[in-house]
Amino acid sequence: MIKRSVIIESKSSLTVSNNQLNIVSEMRSGSVPIEDLGYLVLDHHEIYISMPALVALSDNNVATIICNKNHLPQGMFLSLNAHHIQQEIFSSQIQASAALKKNLWRQTIVEKITNQGLLLKQVRNEENHFPFLANKVLSGDSSNMEAVAASFYWKHLWEADFKRERHGDFPNSFLNYGYAILRAAVARSLAAAGLLNTLGIHHKSKYNAFALADDIMEPFRPIVDEIVVNLVSEGITELTREVKVKFLDMLTRTVYWKDEVSPLMVAIQKTCQSLRQCYDGDRKKIKYPQLWN
Repeated sequence: MIKRSVIIESKSSLTVSNNQLNIVSEMRSGSVPIEDLGYLVLDHHEIYISMPALVALSDNNVATIICNKNHLPQGMFLSLNAHHIQQEIFSSQIQASAALKKNLWRQTIVEKITNQGLLLKQVRNEENHFPFLANKVLSGDSSNMEAVAASFYWKHLWEADFKRERHGDFPNSFLNYGYAILRAAVARSLAAAGLLNTLGIHHKSKYNAFALADDIMEPFRPIVDEIVVNLVSEGITELTREVKVKFLDMLTRTVYWKDEVSPLMVAIQKTCQSLRQCYDGDRKKIKYPQLWN
């Protein structure tokens, strides 16, 4: 099911009644059915949200995202009880063998490199060697093909000199905003599948509460990159409300399966469900969609 994304950028008060999120600002007031929400972005330092509203959002597995003074997503509030057999799923995830996790990571990096190559081919209108790099990925990506591909990818995605930086200026700020929205979408779907976001396949930092989301979002990153490439080509350099909406709207863009199509947010849910089945022993491969037809 496609869920709504709402961004609030003005001083507002958020409360709940009759399972409606009531939004009151100095300019206007309105309400949204909480069951229709998937993502709520709070981007103002004077937003009040009641505890009953937070509980209702959590009960409906809404990803509530808060932004910092630079208007970049800083944190996220998610349900810790989004699946009815969560303890059983946690156990399968915790007990996963090193061999299984290495295999899952190899699959993930193959998909990421493949998608980077497809986007680069679209942008540059020329063949590249990314299919070859994808075929060279070993278990656990022990040969570090991800880094080899990334080095070439970022050097050729834009004509101008570019260095990918987590806290850099434009266009890094655009990339960081888009990745944060994508991360929230993946984290929400992992929680809905009953998986523990903190326990990653590859990412293992003790400071990272969303290590598994960072793992699974990797093959989807080129969707954000495509949006930023288009914005740069249009001469847009400011992270305006319209730009933020574009990143939220990417969650409804079409991606492709063998016999069907689906919105990105639904595809992410399928991917996360397939990961849970891998942990349960019911599948051997994560189900990733094709980003382009």
